[in-house]
Amino acid sequence: MIDVEVVGVRVEMPSNQPVLLLRERSGTRFLPIWIGAVEATAIAFAQQDVEPPRPLTHDLLCQVLATFEHPITAVHIDRLDEGVFYANLVFADGMTISARPSDAIAIALRVGAPTLVSEEVFDTAGVETPEVEEEVEVEAFREFLDNVSPEDFGGEDPYRGN
Repeated sequence: MIDVEVVGVRVEMPSNQPVLLLRERSGTRFLPIWIGAVEATAIAFAQQDVEPPRPLTHDLLCQVLATFEHPITAVHIDRLDEGVFYANLVFADGMTISARPSDAIAIALRVGAPTLVSEEVFDTAGVETPEVEEEVEVEAFREFLDNVSPEDFGGEDPYRGN
């Protein structure tokens, strides 16, 4: 499994479809995952430390898990099947629960759990970028996103439950 950082959520133009960007911590590959607008907002809120006056769904789930002392220790994105990414929430006792990557990452950001992606998923859907200054790297990736579609990764529907 490859440790990744959540770069953030961007909007693919012209479709206005949110894209979650993950980057290898010790590499140069990015992994774009098309997600829904609600999940994009949940991820952005977590990255910006926005605390709504009442808990949103991901916040509520984290509170329930903390109350019952069942911590999440990691998120694993371990499969890509017909353009759909699959993830698991990994708990301290070793139990796992299947989740959409967008939901799993929204939760992981809130609890400080690492996100790991299988080598196979990166080999299939990762995008290699040369090592350059980060600002230039992000701009190059934005250009890539302007010219790519979900179909390029084997999917037909850009949302399909990711």
